[in-house]
Amino acid sequence: MIFSREQLEQLEDQTLAPYGAHSSKTRGRLYPDHEPEFRTCFQRDRDRVLHTTAFRRLEYKTQVFINYEGDYYRTRLTHTLEVAQIGRTLARALGGNEDLTETICLAHDLGHPPFGHSGESTLARLMRDHGGFEHNKHSLRIVTELENRYPDFPGLNLSWEVLEGIVKHETEYDKSDARAFNPNLRGNLEAQIANVSDELAYTAHDLDDGLRSKMLTPEMLEGIEWWEIVSKEIGWRGGALSAQDRHAIIRNIIGLGVSNIVSTTDKRLREHSIRSMEDLQQMPFNLVGHDEDMHRRNRQLKDFLYNNLYRHYRVVRMAVKAERVLSELFNAYRDEPSTMPKHVQDLIAARGLERTICDYIAGMTDRYAVEEYHKLFDPSMLP
Repeated sequence: MIFSREQLEQLEDQTLAPYGAHSSKTRGRLYPDHEPEFRTCFQRDRDRVLHTTAFRRLEYKTQVFINYEGDYYRTRLTHTLEVAQIGRTLARALGGNEDLTETICLAHDLGHPPFGHSGESTLARLMRDHGGFEHNKHSLRIVTELENRYPDFPGLNLSWEVLEGIVKHETEYDKSDARAFNPNLRGNLEAQIANVSDELAYTAHDLDDGLRSKMLTPEMLEGIEWWEIVSKEIGWRGGALSAQDRHAIIRNIIGLGVSNIVSTTDKRLREHSIRSMEDLQQMPFNLVGHDEDMHRRNRQLKDFLYNNLYRHYRVVRMAVKAERVLSELFNAYRDEPSTMPKHVQDLIAARGLERTICDYIAGMTDRYAVEEYHKLFDPSMLP
């Protein structure tokens, strides 16, 4: 049996909730583009994101630990894939469009510069008088301008719903600026799912990496409600924490978090009589999320991670190094633009010097930025 795009759209109409995003009702693309024979519009969007240079670069961009600190820590790429997995599970349970959810999840961190949030804060400071830098906005620029893969349009020409989801991505560490995408409306169901999937993924997996690195220990977590609940759930009573125990704890945090999001969101959808995407987006707050008890537990765990992992001296030292590397690269390129590759220099007339430098640095991986730093400032390195 062969399923055409039209048949796939019919299956969506039969299975998705009325407030989910149906491919057949998309608001379309900015530029004329033929639709594929065997994929919905959102499936094509997902595939286009997967094939981008920006997506491949995520493999060597920081989540918490610099790539070369260890082969088993999360990178920005593995984090993104884990967000997408959680997102698909939530979308499936809540009647949302899995393909749209996955696409938003896969694209949500495309705009991250090297060295994670320390890299972003550095570029934001350097670009303060030149239009600023924020990774959500840069993600949008990547998919609408910077990826140069097609002869008939700039960027990827993604569906409107995907662009809205990227722009309206918001977590505690990501703030949205949706001025061009109905700023008075909430994100669609799938965008809201991507938000909570991101938060759940980074909270659980940063805890996992912190324990693996020994920067965090079970003793430090005593009194943290999440830790007490999942430790009891798996029958861990203290002592040495084995790798299997650690995996079981992280698995339970994600599993319990997903279950709570599904039950809480379903309850809110019913309470507010949500019957369409318009109903959901006109709410004054996001409906997809945890209940108050789970929110309190997450807040406690996030505060713990901030104080004990993100502000650990080893992480802070690397952040200081990252700021120095990116700042000195930026200033060196601005002082002498001819030190950048010719294809980058050619963009200055259209984009301006500072924006061109910012785009160039934001696209670097951690290791490429370090190599560039050595090439520019270490006389023993070949240029």
